[in-house]
Amino acid sequence: MNCLQNLPRSCNSIMSSRKFKFQSASHTCFVKLAMNHREKRLMNATAFRQICLMQATPSSTSGVSTEDTKESEEKSDIYSTNMTEAMGAVLTYRHELGMNYNFITPDLIVGSCLQTPADVDKLRSIGVKTIYCLQENSDLEYFSVDIEAICEYASTFDDIEHLRAEIRDFDAFDLRLRLPYVVSKLHKAVNRNGGITYIHCTAGLGRAPGTALAYMFWVQDYKLNDALTLLLSKRSCFPKMDAIKSATVDILTGLKRKPVTLTWKGAECSSVEISGLDIGWGQRIPLKYNESQGSWTLHRDLPEGRYEYKYIVDGEWVTNKHELLTPVDDKGNINNYLQVSDDDPESLSAALWERLLSDDFDLTTDERQVVKQFLDDCPDAE
Repeated sequence: MNCLQNLPRSCNSIMSSRKFKFQSASHTCFVKLAMNHREKRLMNATAFRQICLMQATPSSTSGVSTEDTKESEEKSDIYSTNMTEAMGAVLTYRHELGMNYNFITPDLIVGSCLQTPADVDKLRSIGVKTIYCLQENSDLEYFSVDIEAICEYASTFDDIEHLRAEIRDFDAFDLRLRLPYVVSKLHKAVNRNGGITYIHCTAGLGRAPGTALAYMFWVQDYKLNDALTLLLSKRSCFPKMDAIKSATVDILTGLKRKPVTLTWKGAECSSVEISGLDIGWGQRIPLKYNESQGSWTLHRDLPEGRYEYKYIVDGEWVTNKHELLTPVDDKGNINNYLQVSDDDPESLSAALWERLLSDDFDLTTDERQVVKQFLDDCPDAE
């Protein structure tokens, strides 16, 4: 059985594409300590931890200048605005207020990112055995989080493990592709460490709850809607259900792809691009101009599923009236969309996609066994 984790990371995060103003900050990193790993092991663990904590910036606002606080607030404002636009829901994250989280089940927590090594102590104090970070490096850099410091500090304890598995922020398609690998790694960590697991992204509102939901569905045998109801009763968040459903089909049928061609007719424009589709709204793909036909085309192989997209013609975002259109949402937005599906209506994937549309979608006993075997067999990535 093939694992889906070996996926190209061809696009940077949406933060990078939107050219956020990253401020270069000098943070003392624990790998800069003038000692090798053998010397660290020989060093008194308590003393080393004290050094780690002293070199870390406090997660609370105490001791932080008014200027630093204002900068953090401005970054939170920008992040919240972009998150709301990208996720299609009003979401807010205040990084300057420190780590926040909620117990979803007695052994599963969803929350925001750790900010300093001291946050490791906070999680250890409530029984957390596995910390699972889903952020990309650019996410961490934006809020000046020293991930190496956090990892180094966590490694000094034998009762907690810090793991990472990157998922691109605000990108439902990347979430879909990465979920099988991410949940496999999580599943093995929980089996290895037991206790309470802390899953986080930046705000704990998209990637982390989505991963927790898939874990509850695939591993803990919840029905998907039951898991969602429980999750939302514990934490206000916005997991991408379509990504979880699509990832489920990917595991059961393989990542089947079909060729798709999109066309913009018109010789009077100088450039045509597409955003959305399988690359997320923070990226663009240029279309190629066919002079003999007077049209712009994009050829792409897409996994089965539903995709929304929009054209950018000479810098202006527009829809193509000759292609399928979504209904206008409550903000007046409208996009093009396409549905990629198996041509054979009797195929396994076609039947699965039809079941996915039901409000009470669930897996059969045999399908659950296939999913769990996949998660067990999927090799860990570095």
